[in-house]
Order: sequence, then C-alpha cells, then structure tokens
Amino acid sequence: MTTVLVTGGSGFIGAHCILQLLAEGHSVRTTVRNLDREPDVRAMLKEGGYTGPADRLTFFAADLTSDAGWAQAVSGCDYILHVASPFPPGVPKHEDDLIIPAREGALRVLRAARDAGVKRVVLTSSFAAIGYGHKPRTAPFTETDWTAPNASDITPYAKSKTLAERAAWDFIAREGASLELSVINPVGVFGPTLGRDYSTSILIVQRMMDGAMPGVPRLYFGVVDVRDVADLHLRAMTHPAAKGERFLAVSGDFLSMLGIAKILKRRLGPAAKRVSARQLPNWLVRLAVLKEPAIKLILPELGKRKNATSEKATRLLGWSPISNEDAIVATGESLARLGLLKDSVSTVA
Repeated sequence: MTTVLVTGGSGFIGAHCILQLLAEGHSVRTTVRNLDREPDVRAMLKEGGYTGPADRLTFFAADLTSDAGWAQAVSGCDYILHVASPFPPGVPKHEDDLIIPAREGALRVLRAARDAGVKRVVLTSSFAAIGYGHKPRTAPFTETDWTAPNASDITPYAKSKTLAERAAWDFIAREGASLELSVINPVGVFGPTLGRDYSTSILIVQRMMDGAMPGVPRLYFGVVDVRDVADLHLRAMTHPAAKGERFLAVSGDFLSMLGIAKILKRRLGPAAKRVSARQLPNWLVRLAVLKEPAIKLILPELGKRKNATSEKATRLLGWSPISNEDAIVATGESLARLGLLKDSVSTVA
C-alpha cells in the first residue's frame, strides 16, 4: 500500500482519517505540533478500535507557522491529507491570528508536497468557504459557490478558510507542477469523539447535554458524521475523478439547533435529561453577548436558513453518508461513554 501523511493527527477529523487509512493497510505518518502528543493520539486510535502494530504510524513535529519539519514529514509520501487548521472556540484577538496560519500553513504543505514529488494533496476546507456573505436564498449551496471574504458579517474563521482554500488553488494553478489537489468542504462535523480533542461542533452537543444552554438560538447548520468526512478524504485521495475538484460533505438537509435538541432528547433518553428544547428569542441571544462575548460570532446567522448538497460527492465518488440524526446520536453516545459529560462516568478502561 501507499504512504500517507495526515497533518494534525491529534485533531478530531485527523484521528479518524488515520484510523481509516490504517484499516485499509496504508503506511501512515502524522504531524503534531509537539511530539508529547503521541501518547494521546495512540490512545484515541485505541478508542477507535485500532489494535495493529504501533510502527504502522510514525510521528513528526511540524507547525503550520514554521517551515521546520515539513520536508522530513512529506519525504517519501504518495499522498497527503492536510487536515490541520486553527479553529478556536472563541473570538481571536485579530483575524490574522486565524488567517495567517491557515493560509501560510496550507502553502507550506503544498510546497513541501510538490518538492517531494507527492501525487495528490487532499485539503480539508469547510462550508465556511462556500456559504457565507451571500444574499438570502432558497437554492442549496454547491461547490461552485464561494464565500465573500470581505462581506461585513464574515467571521474571522470563515474568512480564514476561504482565503486559505483560494491560496491553495492559486498555488496549484501557478506553481504546483505535477502536484494534484482535491478539497473537502464539510459542514458541522459531529459523530463519535475519540477523546478530549474534538471539534467545536461537538462542544455544542456537550454543552446542550450538560445543561449549560438554558435554551437554543435560532441557528441552522449542516451536519455530517466525522467517519463519513474521513471516508470522503480517502475517496478523494485516490479517485481519478477527484483531481482538481472540491466536494461538499453534508448529510441531508440542514438542521436547526432546536431540531438537534429534540433528536438528543428523543434518542438518548436519560442521558439527555439536561438538554433544553426551549427556543430562545433573538433579542435574548444578543443580550447574552454582554456575559459571553464569544456569542457575538453567531449573531449574523440568527434565523438564517441555509442548505447545501453533496450530490457531487455521491455522483463522482460514490460517497454515501449516514443520516444527520445518527451522527448527532453518535456524538452524544460517545461523550457519555468517555465520561465527558457532567456527572457521567467513563465506561472506557
């Protein structure tokens, strides 16, 4: 089999990509900012069911903000899944705190990949690079759409993902040589967490199940299971039709936060006893910014209904995700199993 580098192996999506690559028999490398994270990553893989030889996975220290380590990490690799990217739960002090490492990090990986003769890089972008800064619309978003990075209500995160992906495509067009690029644009990524390193999407479910949200704002967003996101990365890595293409990863129609709350209460029973199914009025959410400034990030999206389609991934790559409801349920079940909820006790040895 081939040698594949996964950047950001300690992250939620990165760990699931590693699991699936190992299951398919690939030789896998991963980058972490500090090699002290190796035991954490191996613990997540064990939680995910990996019982194979430890030497199938090797670790390299590399950071998005520095050239150090990248040449060594990519040397001899056939493919790269560039998953690593900053995604803080709060508001950065300056938008460049997100934009610069996302954009420059992607370019570092692409340059190193080109110079090492890597065949293809699969870049993890986001729906944030597709569905923001637009006028209200009823038509689903597709891969032909791009976020308007200079719109007045664009968050630093959406801007960083848009500019990073644009820079990646520009690099391939101008100086990529024989290097190929494919891009995955997931919506909110849910599903089974393997440890305490999980996405901001998972944090939403955790807060709901902990009773930390007395109600839910009028927000709508897409849902996709992390296992399906990893599967789409692997398909895009080798499928001839994925060369030079971007793929939305979304399962079904977008859900409201109220809909997510109702799914948790209906499917998880006592474990979801703290979940509130109360709809908060917009004025109350705006008022809450005074106590929790991070809420400011969601204000432009209150009440906005969006949708997106993964028809392209299904048609070209044969991708078939599980339902968005099952992804939400898997999230809650894993949080409870790992003892990551208030008053819960881990059942994992």
